[in-house]
Amino acid sequence: MSVNNMSIEQAYTLINAIHAQATGDTTLTATDTASFTSVAQATLAAGYEPVLNAITQVLNRTLIAVRPYSRKFAGLEVSGERWGAITRKINFADRAAEADATFALVDGASIDQYEVKKADVLETRYLGSNVYQGHYTIYTRQLDVAFSSAEEFGRFMSGLMTHFSNEREQWLENLSRSIVSNFIGAEIKINNTESVVHLLTEYNAATGASPAFTATTIRQPANWKPFLQWVYARVAGITRLMTERSGLFQQTITGKKINRHTPLADQKVYFLADFMDAMDAQVLADTYHDNYLKYADVEKVSFWQSIESPDKISLDPCVYIDSSAAVATATVAEDNIMGVIFDRDACGYNIYQNDLQTSPYNAAGQYYNIFSHVRVQTQNDLTEKGCVLLLD
Repeated sequence: MSVNNMSIEQAYTLINAIHAQATGDTTLTATDTASFTSVAQATLAAGYEPVLNAITQVLNRTLIAVRPYSRKFAGLEVSGERWGAITRKINFADRAAEADATFALVDGASIDQYEVKKADVLETRYLGSNVYQGHYTIYTRQLDVAFSSAEEFGRFMSGLMTHFSNEREQWLENLSRSIVSNFIGAEIKINNTESVVHLLTEYNAATGASPAFTATTIRQPANWKPFLQWVYARVAGITRLMTERSGLFQQTITGKKINRHTPLADQKVYFLADFMDAMDAQVLADTYHDNYLKYADVEKVSFWQSIESPDKISLDPCVYIDSSAAVATATVAEDNIMGVIFDRDACGYNIYQNDLQTSPYNAAGQYYNIFSHVRVQTQNDLTEKGCVLLLD
C-alpha cells in the first residue's frame, strides 16, 4: 500500500526501522520507504478541471510550486540600439615607428611636415539575428472549479507568470551557453599556440614526471593539490599577459596587426564548477589570498553544453576564415575543458526586441493569449583575447 493516494497509512513501522539504523541498533537494511513517502505525481484519485486537464478539482490546500530563476552568463548581455541587424566594429592596426627628423637636418634641404600617413583601419561586421517566442493562454472562467477562492486563483496566475519569466531566463541562459561553447570550439579549431593551453602536457613537461600524469592519475590526492597550485599560478600568468598590449591570445585576420590589451576588470573567467571548487578547497583554503581573480568577472559553470557531460562540447563552431565570410566548420568534439578566459568584447549578445503582447479577448472561448517575442543578436570575436584551458 502506498501513501500516494487518498488513504491514511500507519508509519510507526518505518519510524522504528529508521531509528534502529540511525542509532546503530541494526545494520544498514533495505527499508520500504515507498509505502510511506508522498512524491509528486501526475495523477490523483480526484476529478480534473476540464480545460487544462492537469489540475484537480478543489481539494484542500494548494501549493504553487514555482520560484524566480535568474539566468547564468547574464554578464554576456550588452547594450545596443533598437534598429538594424548589423553591428560593425572599427579596429585600428599598429603602424611602424619613424625616424625622428629633428636630429637629421641637412643644409639646403627641408622637411616635409605635410606628408600623409593614413590610419590603418579594419572594419568587422556581425550580421543577422535569432528570434523565438513563447505564449500562454489565460482563461477567465474555465479554471473556477480548480480553485477555492479568488486569492488562490491569483496565486496561480502569479506563479504562471513567474514560470513564464523563468522559461525566458533559461532560454537566454542556453543561448549564452551556446555563445561560450562556440567560442571554445572556435579557439580549439583555430588552435593558436597560446590560446589553447594543455595544462597536463605543460605540467608534465615542467615537472619531468615519469610516467607522465594522465587526466585520471593527476586527480589522485597526492598529485591533485600540487597540480592545482601550479594551475593557479599558470592562470595568473595568462591573465597578466592578457593585460599587455600585444597580438597574443587573438586571431589575426586580413593580415592586419591589431594589438589589443585586456585589463583584469575587462576579463571574463569561466571555470568548470568542480574544477574551481577543487582550487578553492586545495589552494585558496590554506591561507587568505587577495588574489588576481577578484578583479576579473569570475563565474562557475556547471557544464558547457550538456548537463550529463559537464566538461565536454560537441558542436560545429562558426569561425572566421581569412579572406572569406564566417563559416560553420567541421564538428569539434572535446572533453576535459576546465575553463575559458576572454575579453568582455569577445562574447556577447544584444536583445533588441523584447515584446510582451496580449491578443484580443476571445469572447466565444473566454480566453486570451500572452505572447513573448525575443529577437537577439549573438557574437563571437576571436580577434579579441581569449584562452581555453584543457586538462590534457
